Amino acid sequence: MSQSPAPVASTPSTNAALGRLYLVPAPLDFGCDAQAPLQEVLPQSTILQAARLNHWICENAKSTRAYLKRVDALEPLAVPVQAQQITELPREVHKKGDHGDKGAPVFDARPLLSAALQGHDIGLVSEAGMPAVADPGSSIVRAAHDLGIAVVPLVGPVSLLLALAASGMNGQNFAFVGYLPQSGPERAQRMKELESIALKTGQTQVFIETPYRNAALWQALTQTLQTNTRLAMAAGLTLETSQIHSQPVKQWRQKTAPVDNRTPTVFLIGR
Repeated sequence: MSQSPAPVASTPSTNAALGRLYLVPAPLDFGCDAQAPLQEVLPQSTILQAARLNHWICENAKSTRAYLKRVDALEPLAVPVQAQQITELPREVHKKGDHGDKGAPVFDARPLLSAALQGHDIGLVSEAGMPAVADPGSSIVRAAHDLGIAVVPLVGPVSLLLALAASGMNGQNFAFVGYLPQSGPERAQRMKELESIALKTGQTQVFIETPYRNAALWQALTQTLQTNTRLAMAAGLTLETSQIHSQPVKQWRQKTAPVDNRTPTVFLIGR
């Protein structure tokens, strides 16, 4: 069961015995039909550090336990999975973000780091990829800095960067813009805005979607964007069944949509 955070002081501690906050990447196969062997997508050093931790902050406790079981199969955990101290981020952080977006108050994550103030290392993990990048968790990292807790990012897959590198688009100037609006007219307007930026400045525009809306988004992209705009997708990254394609829209209009409504996908538009 998730643990309730204890109150914590609002000012940074100078205690040299503070724990560290480790940013622990997770494999990119969350929600996919198949899983990648953990040792093929995470370096041994990351797996070893994950096995040593027993305090966690996460999106979802159930998926975190499943991840830890995969770690345990390769490297014995410091304590059994059911004895791990796992704290879930509040639901409003998932829905409204960490930074006061959409009029929500800025989330104060300091109480969730009370274990680090007592000398325990804490792992921050998301359901897939690097926590705090296209996922909740930046408020935890910000709070750690405010409290004088060392932040240690571990090595692992980041879907946005893998997709960008494989797209053939501009990797020197790019922007991740999150999710596009769900409403048809608002979504089309946003697509045209991003396309205009990409074509005028050369800045690659990177975005994602909830998998069950992949096909609808792809159809809207191929119908809305100009024919010479380059459109790329990267789905199921790190899996044997991964797909990565990058072509002008005029070519996509002659083909069957390469996306499905099950596989996490990154979308990119550019020159």
